[in-house]
Amino acid sequence: MSNPDYLLSMQGICKSFGAIQANNNVDLNLSEGDILGLLGENGAGKTTLMNILFGTYQADEGKIMIQGRQITIHSTADALGFGIGMVHQHFHLVHRHTVLENLLVGEPGRRGRLDFSGARRRLLEIGDQFGLTLNPDARVSELTIGEQQRLEIIKALFGDSKILILDEPTAVLTPNESTGLFEALRALAEGGLGIIFISHKLHEVRNVTNRVLVMRAGSVSALVEDTKEVTESDLARLMCGHELNPPKKNTSKLGDTFLSLSAIKTGGSTPQKLKGINLSVQGGEILGIAGVSGNGQKELADVIAGVLSHTEGTIEVKGEIISKASPRLMQKLKIGRIPEDRMTTGLVTSLPLYVSMVLPWIRRSIFSRFGILRKNEILSFTSKMIKRFTIQATGPEVKTGTLSGGNLQKVLLARELAFEPEVLLASQPTRGLDVAAAEFVHRQFLSLREKGAAIILISEDLEELFALSDRIVVMYEGRIAGETKINDASVEDIGLLMAGATFGA
Repeated sequence: MSNPDYLLSMQGICKSFGAIQANNNVDLNLSEGDILGLLGENGAGKTTLMNILFGTYQADEGKIMIQGRQITIHSTADALGFGIGMVHQHFHLVHRHTVLENLLVGEPGRRGRLDFSGARRRLLEIGDQFGLTLNPDARVSELTIGEQQRLEIIKALFGDSKILILDEPTAVLTPNESTGLFEALRALAEGGLGIIFISHKLHEVRNVTNRVLVMRAGSVSALVEDTKEVTESDLARLMCGHELNPPKKNTSKLGDTFLSLSAIKTGGSTPQKLKGINLSVQGGEILGIAGVSGNGQKELADVIAGVLSHTEGTIEVKGEIISKASPRLMQKLKIGRIPEDRMTTGLVTSLPLYVSMVLPWIRRSIFSRFGILRKNEILSFTSKMIKRFTIQATGPEVKTGTLSGGNLQKVLLARELAFEPEVLLASQPTRGLDVAAAEFVHRQFLSLREKGAAIILISEDLEELFALSDRIVVMYEGRIAGETKINDASVEDIGLLMAGATFGA
């Protein structure tokens, strides 16, 4: 029976993809002023449910009602027309255009002309009502990441959204920007909006939501009516069905310097040139690299992996200067890499798992001889890695792209750790992973550290960096903005450095 007291009601939602039941009889209710946390492990069905609400998919069964009236959503345009807005993890903005021009993208205008004056008035109204202020004439390329996200929210409100979906909204924000976002969300809720907040960061869910819906294996497993009544451990247990025990970081004995970069610069058309990077890492150490996305972290990783050539400076591996780095040479020098983009750079999703598992090592004699693949050995190796790393896959011949994000990350870990790297370069290794999958990854890093390897951990998740790192370096606009031992570091100081401050400022 419909309930007009709910702003949104999704009832009995079912969705299958072949034999996989992504959503099974899911109910979700949202009231005006609600900030509802949506939690679940990777593959729990959260994204599918929100894609149904936003018109990307259509449900096989079930109904959607807004304020007691049943509606049908065939497309994203339908969803927007019903007042449903979504802020994706990856922003959809035109960087060379101004704030105002971005707000008017897709707007019909009046008599064939865009209503710039009306857009300015609406932007001012949103700023006055919710505290979301932006310079209408600023180019998007000039905005900080936090301001770009604010623009995405304003875009949703610009179309008079009553319901706002936020997918991992703090993934690329500094701590101060996250705090500003939470203040804005509370103001939006007080103004009568209903907000669905998707995040794997349990402390954020407790901080900003008033209710939590937990999904597991496509179904609703729990509904918490008052977030303040539960702890982060309670939420983790509801998500995973068991207690989680975060790995302990023991004291590690530092060894020799495995990798050293001196005055490294890059040129060409890379988004962010490196401008004199000095960096070193020792065996038995985890060096954390912090920074807002786009400040040179990707270029740094590409230089270390031999993918990107440097124009100035020197790279040394165990005291030997590397004059011409290449991926094959760095791999031969026992530098392993977990790339940031596991779906394109890291793995071949259209091919069987056994291909993705051995591709970088295919020239090794155990996998090929005289140019002929030894398929039985490849299949046997992949089966061993599936078992050792508890990868949820039906076998080595399953298509790589059918695995969940957490299992794909396990495949990358298995592939790189199988041949015992002395330096492991890991970029955003737990982005998009649930707490259980992230915990597994962290255990592997700490185990490798205890064996005397060096790890370079590039992450935008400060909680992860503080849990694992022995030292933290902050990158800003292609430079090292600061460096500190973990015992001397604070989230506030690191956050300020990420935003462009300097130590002592």
